[in-house]
Amino acid sequence: MNTYKNDRHQAGMLLFAKDLPNICSLTGLLCALLGVYYAILQNFQASVIGMIWAVLFDWADGIIARNMKGRTDKQKEFGGQLDSLIDIISFGVCPAIFLLSYADFSPWFLPGAFVIVGVAAIRLSYFNVFGLIDGSTYRGLALDNNVIIFAFVFLFEGLLDPGIFSGVIYALFLVMAAFNIAPIRTPKLAGKWFYILMAYTIGLTFVYGGIIWSRS
Repeated sequence: MNTYKNDRHQAGMLLFAKDLPNICSLTGLLCALLGVYYAILQNFQASVIGMIWAVLFDWADGIIARNMKGRTDKQKEFGGQLDSLIDIISFGVCPAIFLLSYADFSPWFLPGAFVIVGVAAIRLSYFNVFGLIDGSTYRGLALDNNVIIFAFVFLFEGLLDPGIFSGVIYALFLVMAAFNIAPIRTPKLAGKWFYILMAYTIGLTFVYGGIIWSRS
């Protein structure tokens, strides 16, 4: 038992951070942090850009990991843990702060923010224990899909009064949270879907960037 413990800790932590898939994961964490930062500043278009890029890097790290040869079991295990911890920030904490900030931190939105983070924690814990159903199917809606859907819906933000739209996105996040933990099967999007996501991310970046530019 002691030998096993020593073996687990003989490699330095930063050696794992140098692993290419983990660098990609950490880049996604940076995007999520920018999403939080701009949400607090109430630059919501910039925040959405950060959030959607966090999704792209979350998909990319898995693709890189699956195509890299020679990675040890410890590198794979570390990468899985890192990815899960980053996901709760990218798809739990960041959307929750966005919702609170858009509602000017009204206490009425605290329950919704808690639901977003709580459901993210439950779903990620469940996935870490049980994984996919059959190799290509999730139980419940994957958390990254929440951001993909939200990033599109937020394009219509200017059509409604902010007070009304805050209620719309509140309801949207609650509905998506229900699907995150629902006993339904959803496909794991891979292959060509990554390139579709890349085009979607770049396209939204230009659209939201144009909105920011027009308001500056």
